[in-house]
Amino acid sequence: MAGARMRRVDEALREVVAATVSELADPRLGFVTVTGVETSPDLRTAKVYVSVLGASTERDATLEALRSSHGVIQSRIASETRMKRTPTLTFHYDDTIEKGVRISRLLDEDDDR
Repeated sequence: MAGARMRRVDEALREVVAATVSELADPRLGFVTVTGVETSPDLRTAKVYVSVLGASTERDATLEALRSSHGVIQSRIASETRMKRTPTLTFHYDDTIEKGVRISRLLDEDDDR
């Protein structure tokens, strides 16, 4: 379980990454939302979780665009945060929204019976 300091670091990184992603001009980027960030305790790596609206091909293209833009995003983190190290970013698809929608549908179907 993350402590209060790590939660603050994760939230600060999430805000900077989300702001930077919204400013990127890569045509491969779809409608993307940064849902969370998990930073390792030594602050060397950070997993960035994103949700992408659209089909799996759009999701894959968006993830590839984010991976190719990681240097720009990391430099923005370095300039906007006061961290000793800038974590290396990895981007991961967050499927919790899809799972929630699926569970909702299953519950609705169960109510209809």
